[in-house]
Order: sequence, then structure tokens, then C-alpha cells
Amino acid sequence: MNKRDRNTKGKESKSQTRRLPGPGGGRHRGLGGERAEDTKGAFNRIWNYLRKESRSITLVFFLVIGATTCNLLGPFLMGRAIDSFIARGDIAGLARMALLMVSVYLGGSFLNWLQTFIMVGVSQRTLREIRSDLFRKLQELSLSFFDERPHGELMSRMTNDVETINLTLTQSVTQLISSLLTVLGVVAMMLVINYKLALVTLLTVPLVALIARYVARYTRKAFSEQQRNIGDLNGLIEETITGQRVVKLFCREREMLERFEQRNEDYRTSSTRAGVLASLMGPLMGLVNNLSFAVVAGVGGWMAVGGVATVGTIAAFLNYTRQFGHPLNRLASLYNTVQSALAGAERIFEIIDQEPELQDEPGAEPIEKVKGEVTFAGVDFSYEEGVPVLKNVSFRAEPGEMVALVGPTGAGKTTIVNLLTRFYDIDEGAIYVDGKDIREIEIDSLRSQLGIVLQDTYLFSGTVEENIRFGRLAARKEEVEEAAKKANADRFIRHLPRTYETELSEEGANLSQGQRQLISIARALLADPAILILDEATSSVDTRTEIHIQKAMKKLMKGRTSFVIAHRLDTIRNADKILVIKGGEIVETGTHGELLAKEGFYHELHNSRFQDADVINQ
Repeated sequence: MNKRDRNTKGKESKSQTRRLPGPGGGRHRGLGGERAEDTKGAFNRIWNYLRKESRSITLVFFLVIGATTCNLLGPFLMGRAIDSFIARGDIAGLARMALLMVSVYLGGSFLNWLQTFIMVGVSQRTLREIRSDLFRKLQELSLSFFDERPHGELMSRMTNDVETINLTLTQSVTQLISSLLTVLGVVAMMLVINYKLALVTLLTVPLVALIARYVARYTRKAFSEQQRNIGDLNGLIEETITGQRVVKLFCREREMLERFEQRNEDYRTSSTRAGVLASLMGPLMGLVNNLSFAVVAGVGGWMAVGGVATVGTIAAFLNYTRQFGHPLNRLASLYNTVQSALAGAERIFEIIDQEPELQDEPGAEPIEKVKGEVTFAGVDFSYEEGVPVLKNVSFRAEPGEMVALVGPTGAGKTTIVNLLTRFYDIDEGAIYVDGKDIREIEIDSLRSQLGIVLQDTYLFSGTVEENIRFGRLAARKEEVEEAAKKANADRFIRHLPRTYETELSEEGANLSQGQRQLISIARALLADPAILILDEATSSVDTRTEIHIQKAMKKLMKGRTSFVIAHRLDTIRNADKILVIKGGEIVETGTHGELLAKEGFYHELHNSRFQDADVINQ
């Protein structure tokens, strides 16, 4: 694939993904919650997972047949008891028949429990596969996918939608099979007992089908909207909990409560609509069944009076009529449940079917230990089509050089390092590492050569040691501690309750911001990268702590190509090369002294923002 083809492909992919709204206030249309229409496709996808459990499902099928047979035998035996024993006063025969009926019903109950027990195992194993595929896909997707979607909405798909499928598989599959078999069995028994009464009962079937189809037309849309609204609600809750410090700092509790109430009301409205529509099925089916029962009772009574049928036959037939109505009610109710599960399944499969925006190009190869030469050649980039962020950016970083990126907010400094790490792909131009286009290098191999310390540190739940070892999982404990010493983190870690075994809360909230940054730096040190990226790495620590970090950084950067986005003069004063970025373009290049001597844009930044330790923000 030539450069033109790669650039075209990158633009198309970017355009397709970025037409979605980004995170923040407002509704997210990102993953198509409005379209939940491919019922057959979703069903087939779930069935593909269930095929792995074919033996267990086959056993469940036969258990359902056995349980259904026991249930069908009950009314038949009751009719025999009336005609053969009660009418003749045969107490001994009646006792034997009663004992047989008890055995049949107990056997049916046991078979029902056994099939449920097996089906729970089938359901959980199937959902484990679905969750694994979903989480695996989330690990594969590009960073832009997460930038453009609220995390709470994705969590809703991992939890609520999967749980909806769980309930359906656990409870509804066996009920569905049982109801279908019961309907067929009841019809067969009624035809055997009295085909005329059977025909009277079957007259209600078209009416039941018509009602179910009419109600289901609206319930599916309602359930889809309900799933979408719970995703929006979860997204807001997740954002609010994560940003609680900011909410309290700016006294925005009332505003967040109002946003919550609005989304909560949206969810209540859609849930109520879905519940009301779903609840219509039961009363309507009950009305039809009662009418059918009354008609059968009247016709059966007339036949019994006329001597056309026995009392036992009519009693058995009326029981079958009730049994005929119950599975029809269950089928109608299950239809709504299945609709909700399929809507959730479609939302899950939408993520599983997502293709990463960034993938290894055909023929991409791994890269061995690199020297660290980095070249940007005429790079253009835009997050949104038609809104350029970088324009014709070109520079060269020699192996072992420290390159500083400075400029006002939104100039494109962080974007440059995002392109180097291939979090995003460029629109035009090329980026080379040791003379090789990074698009011709396997993404994982490229990133293994990079060490990154971001402005916003992130620590995982777990121990301090585990968080540092995240930089290199195979590292020994001694290597972890050595990395912490180089990052000047060992001192404060030794004062923690359990030193390196201290458990961190979510995002390391039980540490100070500076301590979290030091652990993040130690993690990068442990990775031992050839190219180091420091994105405002010392912005969250005090001046004294920064002095210690600077000493460690000098050791870390020695022999490594380093890109530093910094806001303090001491950080970049000794840089080998400073790139001054304005409006997405490199307007000046040189050392600190050379740029000050030019009295250009860097000189202005120095006078207005570096004096008094002002901040040059990203």
C-alpha cells in the first residue's frame, strides 16, 4: 500500500468514526442505540454461542419433554379417576390413581428443577464467552473509540445488557421450549379426547397471535429506548462520581442533580412505557382464555347433558383448556422478554463488530531495539475533517536528544506525541522511527519502544508494586524497587502502611497527586524505553518534589530520545532542541539561548508566561 492509499484509508476511517459526537453534555448517539431491528441476526449470533453447549441443551430439551409429559398426564389421569373410580365408588382404585398422580407431579417438579439447574450452567458459560469477547474487543479498539463515547454507557453494555441476556437464557429458554411443547401436547390430547371441543378451543389461537403481534410491534421499540436511556443515565453517574472533586469545587451539585433528574426522568418514562406495553399482554391473554374457557364449559356441559361426553372427559378437557391458555400467556410474555434481550444483544454485538480505527498495515513488521531517531515529514492531522490541528509539521530528533515542545493552549503539542504513539493516524506526510515509517511497524512493537508519562496519571486498583510493574510485567521485585528509587518514589513508598504491598484505591485516590505522578514515572522507568515522552509530567508536583524528579529525569533521559511537553523554565532550559508550536505549525526551532536571542514568539512566551513560573498549558 503506497502513502497515498494509506492516507486515503486513514481519512475514510477517521471520517466514519468522528461523525459521532464527543463526550460531555448532551446525548450520545455513538453506538446506534436507536437501531435495534435485526432480530434474526441477534438471535443467530446468540445461537452461535449456544452451539458450544449443544449437549447440555439437548439434555435440557429431553428433560423439558419429560416434565411436560408429566404435566399433561395429570388432567388425563384425573378424568380417568372420575369416570373409572369415583363414579363406581372404587376407593382402592382411586387411591392407586391418586398415588400415581402424586408420583407424576413430583416427577415433573424434579425434572423442572433439573432442567433449570443445567440451564443456569449453560447460561453462565455462554455469558462468560460473550463478556470475554466484548472485553477483548474493548482492548483492541483504538483510543479514539473511547474518546468519543461516555464510559458509563459502555459499562451499561458490559453489565445491564449482558444481564438482560442472562435472565432470558436462564429463565426463558426452558419456559419457551416447555410452553411450545405444552401447547402441542395439549392440542394432541384434546384432539384425542374430543376433537369437536378441541376445534372450539383452537378458535382462539388466531386472536392470540393477532394480539401478540400488535403489542410486540410497540414493545420492541420501547425496550430499545429503555436500554439506551439506562446507558445515558449510567454515563452521567460515572462521570459525576469520577469528577466529584470538580463538582464540589465549583459548587455544581445542583446543576448535576438537574441533569441527573432529567436523564432519570427519561429512563422512568421509557421504562414505564415499556412496562405498560409489556403488561398489556397478560390481561389481554387472560381475557381471551377466560372467554375460551367459558365457551368450552358451555359446549362441554351441553354435550354432557346430551350424553355425548362423560363428566370425566369434560373435567379433563377443561383442565387442558386452562393448560392451553397458560403456555400461550407465557409465550406472549416471553416474547417481550426475548425482545428486550435481543435489543441488549444487538448493543453488545455492535461493539464486538466495531473495527479498530488503527490496525497493523499488511506487511507491518516488528521493530527491534531502536536507536531513537524520530522524523516528522510534512505531517498534517485533524481530529475532525476540515478542522486542521497540525499543518506541515516537519522536524528531526537525533538519537539521545531532548526535544521540548512549547506553545499556547491548543497549539498541537500533545497531538504530536499522540501521532508518534499511533493513538491516531496522520492525514498526510509520514513519521519515521530509525528511518522506518511507523505505519510499517507493528503497533504493539512500536509502543513497546516508548515510555510515556502523562499529565493525568492513572493508577489501577491493586498494590503499589503491581502498578509500577505494569511497565514491565516480568520485572523482579528488586527491579521494581530500583525504578522507584530512580524516580525518587521509594522514600514515600517506604512510609506507606505496607510499603510496596499497600493497596491503592481506584485511580490511586489514597495518594497525593504528586505521589501518583512519581509512581507513574517509576512505571515508565521500569519499561526502559528507547524513546521517552513526558507530557507535562511534573505539572502536578511541588517545586521541591520537582527538583528530585528532574535529577531522576536526567538519568532517565541519558541515551534516550526524549520529547518533553513542559511548563517550567528549568525543565526545558537544557533541551537540545525546542520546537515552538503555534496554530498547529512549528514557527521556531532552536535552543533556549538561540530562541531568546531571536526575540520572536518564544521570547514573548518566555516574558509573558515563563517568568514567575507561569504555565504554558497543553
